[in-house]
Amino acid sequence: MPDYKTLTARLIADGVKAGTLSAVDLAKEAVWLAKGEGKELNAFISICEEKALRQAREVPTNRNGNLPLAGVPIAIKDNINYTDYPCTCGSHILEGYIPPYDATVVTKLVQAGAVIIGKTNMDEFAMGSSNENSYFGPVRNPLRHDLVPGGSSGGSAAAVAQKIVPIALGSETGGSVRQPASFCGLFGLKPSYGAVSRYGLVALASSTDQISPYARTTEDLALLYSVICGQDEHDATSVAFDHPDYPNLLDTDRKFRIGIPREYFGKGLDPEVEAVVRKAIEKLKKAGHTFVDISLPMSDKAIAVYYVIMCAEASANLARFDGVRYGLHESDDKTLAEMYADTRSRGFGDEVKRRIMLGTYTLSSGYYDAYYLKAARVRELMRREMEEAFQSIDLIICPTSPTPPFRIGEKINDPLAMYLSDVYTVTASLTGGPAISVPFGAVADGRPVGVQFMARYLDELSLFQISHILEKLR
Repeated sequence: MPDYKTLTARLIADGVKAGTLSAVDLAKEAVWLAKGEGKELNAFISICEEKALRQAREVPTNRNGNLPLAGVPIAIKDNINYTDYPCTCGSHILEGYIPPYDATVVTKLVQAGAVIIGKTNMDEFAMGSSNENSYFGPVRNPLRHDLVPGGSSGGSAAAVAQKIVPIALGSETGGSVRQPASFCGLFGLKPSYGAVSRYGLVALASSTDQISPYARTTEDLALLYSVICGQDEHDATSVAFDHPDYPNLLDTDRKFRIGIPREYFGKGLDPEVEAVVRKAIEKLKKAGHTFVDISLPMSDKAIAVYYVIMCAEASANLARFDGVRYGLHESDDKTLAEMYADTRSRGFGDEVKRRIMLGTYTLSSGYYDAYYLKAARVRELMRREMEEAFQSIDLIICPTSPTPPFRIGEKINDPLAMYLSDVYTVTASLTGGPAISVPFGAVADGRPVGVQFMARYLDELSLFQISHILEKLR
C-alpha cells in the first residue's frame, strides 16, 4: 500500500473502488495513528475501532455503488451524534452519554462509504477559540505542540493536519472551523446556513450552528461537502437547492471580482498576517482577478452582536442539561432546584457557565429589548449590507484570524482577547452566507496563516473555485 499519509480522500476512494487499496488496511492504519499520534495531540475523545473495522469490511460489497468516499477514514467532532459511542461535547455533564440515533451527516457519510474512526476533542459545548476549554484537556497543534490548534473544532483540525485522517467534520457557530483551519494550515468551509442538516448536532446557537468540513486539499473539501449537503426532512431549517458536482467543477477560466473590506485591515490585525493576505491578493491580481475596495461599516458591531445572540441561544439550548435526562446526575435526596444547581455546577466548565449567565441576563425581563432584540435588529442590518455588497462583487477577501496561532495558556485567562479571535469570522456566521479559509503562507517563525473568502448565500462553488486557484498559486 502507498504511504497512507500521502493519500487524499479522492485517491483513497478511487483506489478502494478499483481494488488497489484495502479499506480494512486503511482503517487499521488510521486507528493505529489515532491511538498513537492522536493521543499525543489529545485530538480524540473516543476511538471507534470496532465499528470502523466493521464499516471497512462492508465497503467492498458495495464497490459498484455510488461511493464517493469509499473506504476513506474520517473523524467527527464529539458534538455530532454517532450511535454506540459517547457524545460528550467535551463536557463532564455529558460524560458517558451515548446517543440513540445517528446524525444525518453520519448516515450520509456511511452511505457514501466513509469509515468513521473516531470522535474528536473540542471546546466544551463548542464554546472557545483555542480548544483549551475541554473537560478532557487541551488539544495541541501538530505543527508545534506549544501552540493551540484553534477552536472549538481543534481536535478535528489536529487529526487532519497530523494526517491521521484526510478529512474530518467539525461544527461552526462563529468561526470554529475556519479559525482552526487557519491555525493548522488546512482548508475549512463554513457552509451556507441550512445547506447541511443540523439533525443530530448538539445545539449551541441554533441560528448560526452549522456542521462544517476540513481537508488538506480543495478537492477533498468539495468532495466531503458534496456528500453532506442537501435538505433533510428531520431539520426544518435545512433548505432545498441545486448542488452541482463541486469537486469536478474546480477548474475554471472565470475571473472573479473580489472586494477588499477596509474594516478588516485595521487596528488589531497582526502586520505579518496582513502581509500574507496582501501577498495572496497580489498573486490573484497577476492571475487576472479584479479587486475593489469596499466598506462594511456594520462589521465593527459583529463581535458584540454575535456574543449577545450566541450566549442567549446557548442559555436556552443548554437548559436541557439538568441532571434528569442526560449524563451527569447529582441527587442525594436534594430538592429539585438543588439537584439542578449541583449537577450544573459540577458538570459545566467555567466558560460554559460564563456564557450561560451572560445569555440568561440578556434574555431576562427588562433587558431583552435592550440587548437581544437590539442585537437581532443589527444582525438584519448586517445581512442587508452583505447582500448589497454582493450586487457588485463575487467574493470578499480578508484574513481568517487577526493573529497566527498563539501559545497554549496565552489567552485562557483573558476572555475578551479570546473572543476577538473570531472578529473576522462571525460576520458570515451571523449573515448566513458561506465562507472558506484557505492556507496561504506563514509568518516569520513558521506559524500558518489562512486567507478567508466570503460569498453569496449558497454560492459554495465560487468559494471552492477561488480556493483551488489560490491553492495552485501557492
